[in-house]
Amino acid sequence: MPHPVLHAHFLSRLRRRRLARHFLRHFSFELFRHAPVSKQVPPDLARFLQAAAAEEPEALLARLHSHPDGLDAGQAAEIRRRSGDNLVSHDKPMPGWLHLWHCYIDPFNLLLTVLAVVSWSTGDLKATSVIGCMVALSTLIRFLQEYHSSRAADALKAMVGNKTTLLRPTGSQQVEVNGRSLHSEEVPPHELVPGDIVLLSAGDMIPADLRLLSARNVFIGQAAMTGEALPVEKFTRLRGPPPASPLDLDNIAFMGTSVLSGSATGVVIATGARSYFGTLAARVTAIEAAPSAFQLGVNKVSWLLIRFMAVMTPIVFLINGFTKGDWLQAFLFAMSVAIGLTPEMLPMVVTTTLAKGAVLLSRRKVIVKRLDAIQNFGAMDVLCTDKTGTLTQDHIVLQRHIDIDGHDSLKVLEYAWLNSHYQSGLKNLLDVAVLARGGELGDGAPGVRYHKIDEIPFDFQRRRMSVVVADGDAAPLLICKGALEETLAACSQVLRGDAVEPLSTALQAQLFATTARMNADGLRVVGVAIKSLPAAARAFSVADESGLTLVGCVAFLDPPKDSAAPAIENLRQKGVTVKVLTGDNAAVTLRVCQEVGLAVHGTLLGSEVAEMDDARLAAAVEATTLFAKLAPLDKERVVRALRSRGHVVGFMGDGINDAPALHAADIGISVDTAVDIAREAADIILLEKSLLVLGEGVREGRKTFANMLKYIRMTASSNFGNVFSVLVASVFLPFLPMLPMHLLLQNLLYDLSQTGIPFDNVDEEFLAAPQHWNVDGLGRFMVCFGPVSSVFDLLTFALMAFVFHATTPATQTLFQSGWFVEGLLSQTLVVHMIRTRKLPFVESRASLPLIAMTSATMLAGIAIAMGPLAHYFRLQALPMAYFGWLGLILLAYMGVTQGIKGWYDRRFGWQ
Repeated sequence: MPHPVLHAHFLSRLRRRRLARHFLRHFSFELFRHAPVSKQVPPDLARFLQAAAAEEPEALLARLHSHPDGLDAGQAAEIRRRSGDNLVSHDKPMPGWLHLWHCYIDPFNLLLTVLAVVSWSTGDLKATSVIGCMVALSTLIRFLQEYHSSRAADALKAMVGNKTTLLRPTGSQQVEVNGRSLHSEEVPPHELVPGDIVLLSAGDMIPADLRLLSARNVFIGQAAMTGEALPVEKFTRLRGPPPASPLDLDNIAFMGTSVLSGSATGVVIATGARSYFGTLAARVTAIEAAPSAFQLGVNKVSWLLIRFMAVMTPIVFLINGFTKGDWLQAFLFAMSVAIGLTPEMLPMVVTTTLAKGAVLLSRRKVIVKRLDAIQNFGAMDVLCTDKTGTLTQDHIVLQRHIDIDGHDSLKVLEYAWLNSHYQSGLKNLLDVAVLARGGELGDGAPGVRYHKIDEIPFDFQRRRMSVVVADGDAAPLLICKGALEETLAACSQVLRGDAVEPLSTALQAQLFATTARMNADGLRVVGVAIKSLPAAARAFSVADESGLTLVGCVAFLDPPKDSAAPAIENLRQKGVTVKVLTGDNAAVTLRVCQEVGLAVHGTLLGSEVAEMDDARLAAAVEATTLFAKLAPLDKERVVRALRSRGHVVGFMGDGINDAPALHAADIGISVDTAVDIAREAADIILLEKSLLVLGEGVREGRKTFANMLKYIRMTASSNFGNVFSVLVASVFLPFLPMLPMHLLLQNLLYDLSQTGIPFDNVDEEFLAAPQHWNVDGLGRFMVCFGPVSSVFDLLTFALMAFVFHATTPATQTLFQSGWFVEGLLSQTLVVHMIRTRKLPFVESRASLPLIAMTSATMLAGIAIAMGPLAHYFRLQALPMAYFGWLGLILLAYMGVTQGIKGWYDRRFGWQ
């Protein structure tokens, strides 16, 4: 089973991908922000865009060697060979040779290389060959782990990646374009080439810079490019003189923006680094994205260990230099100690652990796009979710279509049907429910009599949309459908029977009372209004949505899912608070919350959120469960307010209006059926729109974090103890307690034993609550458990000195061999001791991979010291009596560690 993406190499690839991720998340998905990014276009690109906008379509297609039917596969392949893939330069895959080089240049391998060079210069070819093998082994293990993770990650991302529909003469699908039946196919966006003709519809991300060839009521969200908060209408030709900025060209659509409504076709004029988006990315390489909570946690832990290493390494160097007099050996020994203190396996353990977690999640129909989102999944303590399709079923039913007196009315249904039928935006579930009832209008469907003239698309400020239609040669008729309160705000009269009456205060109160009763029954109410327009009118705008006549309402039932109640209870037991953020009516949403067992402790409306400053909102969100009638920016503000209170926030949404909140959350969650912009903004994609799978994701995220924490705790405490042991031995011994080669070999074997940690079992108690990085707790853990290993190292020193009399330079090899074996075995056994707060091997058993790796490591350590390879490593066989003493020391070590664990758990808590 393949597994997920972006950080397949994690730390080694983090900086290389950071810029591209910053643009793809910060530019492309903040479509509702008001601050412009830049209107400065490089002169060459500006001239190119203006020329493409002014050129006749036929001439442009000819220049691009394209055709109105699109490029065939062979032409596209040839152009791609010349122009390259449609990728921003900083997001291109790392070549294999460069990845291998990055795997080599870490502190561990560099120091080994220095030691190999020193050994070669002194004529010690055996040591040189041994150290060379260690370098090769370390590099190849990391390379293979990361290579396989990366390949599988990319394969999994492709499962949920966006597709672009384009015209292909040999395509398998048929589409109608401008009255012509043509062939099309879907391809990944990175395969686009100049000359491809792309089909666009509402919700699509624009995959490259396009010159529009046809456009039908197309509105583009390009606030990230120009700073314009409202959607921008696009056309097929320039409507006036060329604008000063190419970004204002009427017929050019830019990579990274999105279609909010309407449909269009466009020819690709620029891809990858040649697009405006790619050019801008190349010019601002200094910009870096803010690290996630996960990255901050890893960085803090790493710096804690590095600071400890920076303090202790000079002390080890000076003590050995003064006491032994050999400053070169003292330096090499100190550097070996430094490498032993470095968590050099952390990137590999983190990557493998995250990738393994992603594999398991993929089997549960949860696709991870960004690997470090898994840990945020486990740390999540607040989940914000929409109502429709998450708490409720994806199937909405039109229950009633009534006039203003509450009587069923086919006229209201007809107007609602015309509005849903002719609107070119993304048809939501309400539109689908209305269109499904078209059969009730009889054989003469209104779509046959009426033709569309124009439309005024939906936006989240007005919360309504209108179409302008005409019955034959009759005067245009505007039909408006939207949230009842917002629709009423645009009305001045009502239709009662065949008569038009003023919209009085009493009548308005009557309408609200009727609506409240339907809301209490769980029905969502949408208003329908009309307006006759002058026959000569041909241009329409939001200003025409005034003086409307309300004809009635349509009411929808969105029943709750059977799985919602157990899923919410499951999340509650895991310590995750669920909050509902919806654009729907508060009364309807409250009814749904009651039906699924979600206790509502407070309600805030979008109008109230808009009036609050950030400080007041941050205080209010803690005590609020239900947020209703929210605009996109309101959802984003609520998410950011929760994060400002220290919560790790997940947001689940699938609509265009959810993109800002998905980006603002610690973990954005969407579904495979979501619009392009929502899928791109999300970190997690659900193949099944259910809160039940979220519970599985939370559990897997916590398991992943637990196993990473095991490695860090083991490494930190073990290394802390080893430094004390080295300091004591260096003061009292006339020789080095271990040679640099011994320390490095011991470190390498110990690290190999850790490769089983990503596959280890986790105690259920650890999975019961959200987990967070606690650097102070890690320091405390080091101080408590590190000295325990030092005590038993000192017992081993005493054993070698007083029982086996290895206290002189002549017997130093025996001493070093004894400590090498004891140090390796005690370090490896502590893996099983610290992986759980329970009694290991009895109350909590490690996984088979971890048992196998630790057992193999211990056997390998003994075999090296006792076998024919001992002299290669400057070790010697130990007397058999040593192993009896060793068994007693290890048993005592395990017993004391278990006792310390119990005290630590009672005093500080294991988590």
